[in-house]
Amino acid sequence: MSPTSKVVAITGASSGIGEATARRLAADGHRVFLGARRTSRLERLVEEIAKEGGTAAFAKLDVTDAADMRAFIDAALQRYGRIDALVNNAGVMPLSPLEALKTDEWDRMIDVNVRGVLHGIAAALPAMRAQGGGHFVTLASVGAYEVSPTAAVYCATKFAVRAISEGLRQESAGDIRVTLVSPGVTESELADSISDPAARETMKTYRAVALPASAIAEAIAYALAQPPQVDVNEIVVRPAASAQ
Repeated sequence: MSPTSKVVAITGASSGIGEATARRLAADGHRVFLGARRTSRLERLVEEIAKEGGTAAFAKLDVTDAADMRAFIDAALQRYGRIDALVNNAGVMPLSPLEALKTDEWDRMIDVNVRGVLHGIAAALPAMRAQGGGHFVTLASVGAYEVSPTAAVYCATKFAVRAISEGLRQESAGDIRVTLVSPGVTESELADSISDPAARETMKTYRAVALPASAIAEAIAYALAQPPQVDVNEIVVRPAASAQ
């Protein structure tokens, strides 16, 4: 392994940004440990990475379950002996107007987007402290900086993620690096979870101009590649043709 090779765990790695990040980092020579609920997709992704000369493994993961997240990080440690970075990528986005009262969807967003990130920090931080360093990369959104109709709860979760990341950065200065990556419209399966008809139709128009997931993977690779004394704190990536 290259001396610059890192062990990187990635949540939500079965599609979209998570999958693109796994491919990009493996191509850079990093060892990736992938988590998601859809293990058949993870198995196929690991096989494809191996065929291209990369190193990857996977474990089933539900980020809303703190014990499951601990088991995921433990499995990465057992396989590779350390964990240099955790990419907190798992997220959901079932948009709807507040008056639609889709409380189950609100709860799901809070559980995945906020508690999932906290569970990742809780599971990986002790190991990073013990080994003398590490790097948390958390996926937020341009919704961490602005609010739009139908996205109040989603944006609230991303505002929360931004606050959590900044708090972790301030508490960990000099030891643990912390990066927040906020994509604009990006090709992914996020919009597939929108059950509200009006919000779903609006999102089709909104997503007419979108970045490939590989563009976000490039931003993550950039942050991870910086020397230890450099901490890239926030990256916002939007389509050049978008005013949003």
